[in-house]
Amino acid sequence: MTWTTLFDIAGAISLLLGALLAFIGAVGLVRLPDLFARMHSATKPQTLGLLLILLGLALTVRTWAAVATLLIVIGAQGLTAPVAAHMLGRSGYRSGVTEDDLLHIDELGEAYRRMQR
Repeated sequence: MTWTTLFDIAGAISLLLGALLAFIGAVGLVRLPDLFARMHSATKPQTLGLLLILLGLALTVRTWAAVATLLIVIGAQGLTAPVAAHMLGRSGYRSGVTEDDLLHIDELGEAYRRMQR
């Protein structure tokens, strides 16, 4: 077995695992009951799935230009996914979409009530 074949197999496995994680995240997005659970499903499996897909692409393509582009995509995903999830959760909390009895710790509630006075 050559290194090229080994990289191709590892790339294919990474692509399949990434696609599986993205699918699981999509199913969770549809099936989970509340906003915070859906946010969890939309960010964590999607991000890890994308990282695995990009790793699979890097192992399959094997050019420095492609790897550099994939690193930029990883950086953009790593920066934007947590911020988007934070903003979505905060806007859901402010609009009243969230269920208060599901919150174990409500760190935003007191500051939000003070701001409304």
